[in-house]
Amino acid sequence: MLFLNPEKAGTQAPDQKTQDLMKKTVQFFEKKGLEGIKEDDQASEWYEDFIEFLAEENVFATLLTPAGYGDEDTRFDLSRMCDFSELTAFYGLSYQYCFQVSILGLSPIWMSGNDTLKNKTARLLKEGGIFAFGMSEKKHGADLYSNQMKLYPAGNGSFKGTGSKYYIGNANKAALVSVFGRMADTNDFVFFAVDPEDEHYELQKKIHTSGVRPAFVGEFSLKDYPVTEDDILSKGRDAWDASLSTVNIGKFQLGFASAGICQHAFYEALNHADNRVLYGQKVTDFSHVRHLFTESYARITAMKLYALRAVDYFRSSSEKDRRYLLFNPIQKMKVTKQGMEVIDMLLDVVAAKGFEQDTYMEMAIRDIGMIPRLEGTSHVNMALVIKLMENYFFNEEEFEDIPVRRDAKDDSNLFNQTTGKLASVTFPNYRKSYEGVSLPNVLIFLEQTDLFREMLYKAPPTEQQQKDHNFMLHLGELFTMAVYAQLVLENARLHKLDDDLTDYMFTFMVGDFAQFALAHLSQFGLTEDQETYLEKMLKRPYKNSSRDQRIWEEQVLPLKSSYGVKTGSPE
Repeated sequence: MLFLNPEKAGTQAPDQKTQDLMKKTVQFFEKKGLEGIKEDDQASEWYEDFIEFLAEENVFATLLTPAGYGDEDTRFDLSRMCDFSELTAFYGLSYQYCFQVSILGLSPIWMSGNDTLKNKTARLLKEGGIFAFGMSEKKHGADLYSNQMKLYPAGNGSFKGTGSKYYIGNANKAALVSVFGRMADTNDFVFFAVDPEDEHYELQKKIHTSGVRPAFVGEFSLKDYPVTEDDILSKGRDAWDASLSTVNIGKFQLGFASAGICQHAFYEALNHADNRVLYGQKVTDFSHVRHLFTESYARITAMKLYALRAVDYFRSSSEKDRRYLLFNPIQKMKVTKQGMEVIDMLLDVVAAKGFEQDTYMEMAIRDIGMIPRLEGTSHVNMALVIKLMENYFFNEEEFEDIPVRRDAKDDSNLFNQTTGKLASVTFPNYRKSYEGVSLPNVLIFLEQTDLFREMLYKAPPTEQQQKDHNFMLHLGELFTMAVYAQLVLENARLHKLDDDLTDYMFTFMVGDFAQFALAHLSQFGLTEDQETYLEKMLKRPYKNSSRDQRIWEEQVLPLKSSYGVKTGSPE
């Protein structure tokens, strides 16, 4: 059940409350229908009906209130949060965006020691409140060091907040906004909460017209906003840590959003192609169309396998095991970029149909490219990934195996993340994930990875190359492939994925790895040894037409008409 079908959404959840919540969410969207979703999107109409549904069913209160602050069935459970991100994005990124932004706005509150504000927040959630995260600024983006939002001392332990924030989701209707700034007198970082209903909070404008249209992405300003200690969430190093830890939790949702979009677009494209006849035969009888569908299906499956496995590591993290600091940025960067490739392939199938205004694909084309670029995600995350490359390959440490984490557990441990100290983040030997696997393309990919590791050891980047940011970022693409494949393979085995699909997933990973190696050869000045290693990485995947045919007939084609025919998808 890796491939999402809304009719079965939530059926694997470990508790009845979650199952019911997912089912009601599907019912809301199916009643609204694709036509209604598209009408709101094209009109940039604020989705008041969605906000009302969230309030009536206590959705955010259930999903985003940690144990001890809400009703008995509330918990901050990363697994079901990610499921909800995927499900809402399946219907439209703007719906998932409201959820993700609320996670970002709430996390600094739950990470704080301000119990008064925590209890207030739990009450606001139960009343149907959504939340916002005031971090980015127009001139600096996500450059936190250049933050110009300031709290000025105003006597008697109070402060005045002045400054503006840009690219802020839910800025129009948030019950509270968690704002990141600096203390004007000490320049220390600070997180504080503000109420958008206060007269000192001014909503400037909506700044998004081409994506997440029914949502609200805007700019707001504070001018002498009154702040007391009761509004302060954290200061100094605690505030800095909260900012990074919050992004780890909230932006982690991006991979699931991308997967949700891809799966809906896949259903729509398959339904359309299988019901269309060109030159006397079904579109799905053309060999190149079958290939595009089979590869996009395999790429989506790999996206899901990686993203779900990254959840396991994140939920199981501790002071000793912080491997998520590598897996999370790859989730935000690699999984989301894979989504772009999938939509491109599906668009090659449906062609001009994908641009028609009544299709889901028209939204998917526009929204999928936003995801890896939010807050400069790709470059920022790759820079972090590179810092862990040496430890991943050369500083091995044994860890207990991490199980599949679908249990109904509160993940408040995520509020106590340790930032920095990347040198202490270690990994077991990556080859452990390949033990006992004899599939031809998995073994070819392992050869490529081994060659890459050997190149780093015997022909490492020169001092000049290390100073070339572009060189190192591109080298990181090869490293990212190695990590991505490891988690995909781990989870394929845990989910008992059939050998055909596992081997097929590694055909495109072998090809992708070779493409990155070729690009590295073509774009940069290299030592002779580096060139030799990269040339050896230019391997071809093992082809197997009978395997491909089985995947098409037994896994891909049966998905036709399983979703979408009754909800306005094109036929």
